[in-house]
Amino acid sequence: MNDRTETAAAEPGETVTIAGWAHEIRDLGGIAFLIVRDRTGKIQVKFEKDAMDDDLVETGTEVSRESVVSVTGAVEEEERAPTGVEMVPESVEVLAPAEPGLPLDPSEKVDAELPTRLDNRTLDLRRDEAKAIFEIRAEVLRAAREAFRELGGTEITTPKIVATGTEGGTELFPITYFGREAFMNQSPQLFKQLMVGSGLERVFEIGPIFRAEEHNTPRHLNEATSIDFESAFIDHEEAMDACEHVIRSAYEAVAENCESQLETLGYEDFEVPEEAFPRLSYEEAIERINATGELDEQLEWGDDLPTEGERALGADVDGHYFITDWPSEIKPFYIMDHEDGELSTGFDMMAPSMELVSGGQREHRHDQLVEGFEQQGLDPEAFEYYTKMFKYGMPPHAGWAIGGERLVMTMLDLPNIREAVLFPRDRQRLSP
Repeated sequence: MNDRTETAAAEPGETVTIAGWAHEIRDLGGIAFLIVRDRTGKIQVKFEKDAMDDDLVETGTEVSRESVVSVTGAVEEEERAPTGVEMVPESVEVLAPAEPGLPLDPSEKVDAELPTRLDNRTLDLRRDEAKAIFEIRAEVLRAAREAFRELGGTEITTPKIVATGTEGGTELFPITYFGREAFMNQSPQLFKQLMVGSGLERVFEIGPIFRAEEHNTPRHLNEATSIDFESAFIDHEEAMDACEHVIRSAYEAVAENCESQLETLGYEDFEVPEEAFPRLSYEEAIERINATGELDEQLEWGDDLPTEGERALGADVDGHYFITDWPSEIKPFYIMDHEDGELSTGFDMMAPSMELVSGGQREHRHDQLVEGFEQQGLDPEAFEYYTKMFKYGMPPHAGWAIGGERLVMTMLDLPNIREAVLFPRDRQRLSP
């Protein structure tokens, strides 16, 4: 349909052809209106029944909602129309009729529960609010890529089918790979580390990860999008600087380029984080959480932070922040320790309500890396493809990973992470 004009581009004085969905029909007796919707907006089509051909009026006013239609006609100025213009049709063609009994209402006059919306995601994304979320998500990913390039990163794509898990354990989806057992990758961690030892040095990846976790919460998924960064010749402090740059760039891009989408979602004052993100030590984080009095039991050294603790600390800090200097024993084998061996260079970056980022400086010395495998009960030989490269000159390096859906979820204050995924995969949902 090369002659099609999008609704937002229809100007008074033109004769155009628009195509889209029959959003709504308003019949006022002698006059009726068909509202046609496409990705750019809506336009009103006016039918003056006594002055028009009966077949034309019947086609335009009796079409079922959400049918795909093509309308050709003159565009006129009309202050009372929702967009200030309306069309007077010369022809109306139904390109694809829709069944009258829709499983949900894209006009949003009747609300639908999240499971119903996810079961009918294609229809759901015809709603302005749902569409706005994914347009913002796309801008977040675009801005992240641009920020990585500003940092000198090269985009890579690592395998999603692997022979061993990144971190071992039971959080793996096994698959049959030509008669052999393989797994869906939990993370590009090991591969992106190998790349910093190559001629690329500084890399990033935005892609899917798979975790066979039993969680069934509003903030967990079994297939998620990971936004990864890894660089040679930087330490954990510089990695945190890079992380802050990418997060702030995403917020700035959304504020600048998604004004209409934010308005659709009801954001009058979308705040871009401007101040430097505080960097709290793990010890300080525990002390501040305990001081809030929000937990039934006081946290002790070596405890992981519970959800209630993260929320209490987030409310206390009131913004994004880092937690640094975690105990070595609760961070993965590939995280380098400080010289004392008790604390690691690992860090988490938090939104006020949850963790967004995990990162740190990596152990680049072969013998210490193998020792870390053994301390965590992993067989170094199973990861020989990875560890052997550390014998051939692996530079000091650091990096991190952002949960893409969590970033969008916290940015837009969505109640459920599934709102930020086209087709979520969790313990119950495998289709659509």
